[in-house]
Amino acid sequence: MPKGKHGPQIKDGALYDKLREEGASEEKAARIANARAAGTLDHRSTHLEDRTKDDLEDEAKTIGIDGRSEMDKDELIDAIRDH
Repeated sequence: MPKGKHGPQIKDGALYDKLREEGASEEKAARIANARAAGTLDHRSTHLEDRTKDDLEDEAKTIGIDGRSEMDKDELIDAIRDH
C-alpha cells in the first residue's frame, strides 16, 4: 500500500509507515501504531526515570522534540511529559 494510504483503521499513520519501512509486517506495524495512539504501548519501563538517556532521546525524536541532543536526562523527561 502506498505511504500514507493505509486507511482509517491505522491510528498513527506516521509510526505505521516508519515501521513498515523498517520491515515490520502490516499486522505488527498496525498493532504497534494503534497501541501507541491509544496510549497502551508498553515501554521497557513505564517510568521515564527508569529509562536510559538513549531511550529518552529516541522517544523525544519520535514525538518531534527539538533540541533533544543538547538536553540532559532530566530535561528530556520534562520535555516528553510536557509534549
